[in-house]
Amino acid sequence: MLKKKMVKALNDQVNAEMFSSYLYLSMEAYFQSISLKGFAAWMRVQVQEELMHGMKFYDFINERGGKVTLEAIAKPESTWASPLAAFEAILKHEEHVTSLINNLVDLAISEKDHASNNFLQWFVGEQVEEEASASEIVEKLKLIKDNPSGLFMVDAELGKRVFTMPVAAA
Repeated sequence: MLKKKMVKALNDQVNAEMFSSYLYLSMEAYFQSISLKGFAAWMRVQVQEELMHGMKFYDFINERGGKVTLEAIAKPESTWASPLAAFEAILKHEEHVTSLINNLVDLAISEKDHASNNFLQWFVGEQVEEEASASEIVEKLKLIKDNPSGLFMVDAELGKRVFTMPVAAA
């Protein structure tokens, strides 16, 4: 059974994950608007991943006897100065999500909630991947600077990404 403080924190994380999905959907629309279909496709995968993350938290709360309480999702930004600026925003956002996950782990430890701590470890690893992926794209975009050919090469590369449901989902 989840303690009240943990239920509140997990519900807050459901909202954070849904906001992430909403933010990436807004970024997908931005990339569609500037005809970077590969970037948009990459974002669509992010949207699906974040929705899945939110649902994992939702299901965990229910499985552990908590009550899911959904709150309003904040409005995301809708324009960025460049693809690089968008990916720098993604990296910053993923670093923020990492801090949220770390805070949840700290709470689970302080509450001696071993089930929640175990559940959260999947997200700890996931955030390492999320930050690394965003950072790699930021570095590529910095390397190509204003080179249109380079931008189109990255666009083609990002367009190859597809969503796959994790097999060992927590």
